[in-house]
Parts: sequence; C-alpha cells; structure tokens
Amino acid sequence: MEKRSVDPWKWGEYTNSAQAVEVKNVESTLYCSGQVAIDINGQPSAADMRTQLLLTLNNLEELIQSAGYDCAGIVRLNVYTTSVQEFFSTCTEVYREFLQKYGIKQATTLLEVKGLFASLTVELEATVVR
Repeated sequence: MEKRSVDPWKWGEYTNSAQAVEVKNVESTLYCSGQVAIDINGQPSAADMRTQLLLTLNNLEELIQSAGYDCAGIVRLNVYTTSVQEFFSTCTEVYREFLQKYGIKQATTLLEVKGLFASLTVELEATVVR
C-alpha cells in the first residue's frame, strides 16, 4: 500500500490532518462505524469530553486491531462533537498524541452536532486501509 498526503497550503501543517490522502495498491479497506465512549457492557460514559475521547480512542484502536488492521492505516478520521469549542480547549492534546503515536496524517472533517446518543459528547468515524 502506498499512501500520500496532499496539503498545498502552509497552514495545513498545524491542523493535525491533510487536505487529501491518496492511497494506491490497497489490499483492503475497513470502514468503521462511529466509535464512542461506551464500555464493554454497552453503557455510555457521562464523563467529561476529554475522558470520553480517551475511551473513544481506545475503542477505535480495539476495533481496528480486532479487524486485523493497524491504526497507522487510518486515511480518514471524522470527528463529531457536541461542542467544537470544548473539543479544541480540552481534547486537542489527546487527539494529537493519538495521531502522532501511529504517524497518522489523515483527511478529516470536524462537525459540531446538536446531540449524540445519551450523554456522549464525541464520536469518531474512521476509514482504514492496508
């Protein structure tokens, strides 16, 4: 698999993402449903957004690895949150560390939504290739 990030603007260096990702010679693709901060018993978290993001990232890692893929193969990672302002003020460090851990440079969309299931405040939707 060959992966190339495309970001023609200088400001793109600071977004923890790429404007586009080209992938060639893909063996397979995994389309992940939105992952949230739900425990192994299916109970949604009522914790703060930062804590929810940590659990959501753990759930995403487990899903990807259980499917036989590697998080380094993430080419698209969409973020849905009930507050973009809160996400930027409390979650960017956690999000950035996850991306750096796997060397991910992904295409992304960040959307503020009116609500998510139960008390959830953040949801991640990924596309992974190998």
